[in-house]
Amino acid sequence: MRPLIKRGKRWLYLTHRWLGIVTCLLFMTWFASGLVMMYVGFPSLTEAERRNALPLLAWDQVTVTPREALEAGGQTQFPRDLRLTMLDREPVYRMVGWDGRQATVSAVAPRPITGIEAGQALAIAGHDRRAVRTRLLGTVDRDQWSVTTRYDPLRPFHLVALGDPDDNQLYVSARTGQIALDTTGRERFWNWFGAIPHWIYLTPLRTQAALWRDVVLWVSGVAIVGAVTGLWVGLLRVRLRRRYASGSVSPYRGWAAWHHIGGLIGGLTLLTFVASGWLSMNPNHWFGPRTPSQAMLDRYAGVTEARWDLDLAALRAAACPDAVEARLGWLGGRAQAVLVCRDGAVSVCCAAVSAAPTMSDLVTAARRLLPDASLREATLLTEEDAYWYAHHGLRRLPVLRVAFDDPDATWFHLDPATGEVLNRADRSSRTYRWLFNAPHSFDFRFLLQRRPAWDAVLWLLSTAGLIISISGVVIGWRRLR
Repeated sequence: MRPLIKRGKRWLYLTHRWLGIVTCLLFMTWFASGLVMMYVGFPSLTEAERRNALPLLAWDQVTVTPREALEAGGQTQFPRDLRLTMLDREPVYRMVGWDGRQATVSAVAPRPITGIEAGQALAIAGHDRRAVRTRLLGTVDRDQWSVTTRYDPLRPFHLVALGDPDDNQLYVSARTGQIALDTTGRERFWNWFGAIPHWIYLTPLRTQAALWRDVVLWVSGVAIVGAVTGLWVGLLRVRLRRRYASGSVSPYRGWAAWHHIGGLIGGLTLLTFVASGWLSMNPNHWFGPRTPSQAMLDRYAGVTEARWDLDLAALRAAACPDAVEARLGWLGGRAQAVLVCRDGAVSVCCAAVSAAPTMSDLVTAARRLLPDASLREATLLTEEDAYWYAHHGLRRLPVLRVAFDDPDATWFHLDPATGEVLNRADRSSRTYRWLFNAPHSFDFRFLLQRRPAWDAVLWLLSTAGLIISISGVVIGWRRLR
């Protein structure tokens, strides 16, 4: 038995040694880049930034009805998203079908808009409040910041610099004319030390979504094995009672001692970070979707035909003068328009331009989301909780949470002002919150509400991880030499 145990320990040490040489550089990169990501996120277009680039709606030019626009856009059923907005100085309908395809139709004459020239792109970007002196930088099909597949329906892009102090650059779709993304000089610089190495977000790899996902799963999976074996070796080699001849609890000296003691103190943290990062990729699709299905939203809307019955003249009369967009849809079988102002204020018009939907209307419509289950609870949240909270962003409040008694114990969060279904959260997605978000981002409310306490905790844990990984890189390099 002893020879078997001795052989097992030897293989354990060898496994950790060679996996450590491979993975410690990864750990060092992940911890350092994670600290950058605490303060600089990957570039995206926020709702406020998108609204700031929209001109006021020119209601007097709108002559095309939504039904005519849907027909011109080739929609055979009511799309996932339909809105009336501006394309430079021309009102247009923008629609996103359930298959992800997007179309833009003029509201002046029922004609699809299928291409935007460079000069138009400059004019569109010029409406952004941050614009100082717009300048065309060229045409981009796919680059480091627009690499994900979510931008595919809008490619290619006219890249326009705003000439402002933050060095903002806008990606204007050459197909539809909508602004899909903006980046600042600060984001473009720091992300090379943040999200790009942290997520292995290399453009040639990230363009192949399935391959990128497999690479991240395998790399982080191997890193988990390296962390587990290291923690195991560290516990086997420590002596708390019968210490080594030097009086130390560790048999090592120099960098090896830093690695051993650091691993004993921060090894569990390192393992937690890498394991939760692995889970973020949803291996084997263990965690359910966080968005409602098409069937759910169709039932909630109560209408699937490509039509919209709210009177445009009445809507125009009810609109505030600062409206930049009208989101058109259905709620419980009633046509509805959500009018959005540049400052984010909204007003809702339903049926014959009546008041916004009542709480009773929302609950009645919400029951259709899961018709085979009973609505167990409807709660109006006026403050954040463990599942609806802000971290590096804003959460809408108040919000209506409806809970069902289906086998997955599904929740939906609804915006009580507009009726929009904001998300779907079943038992598995709530579990994901505690297996990924909590151990990876430490987004506990008591920490987030007491910053810089959250910053201090993350810096402390990341420093422990850096001590382990940097010392591992040094002793690994020495072993290779």
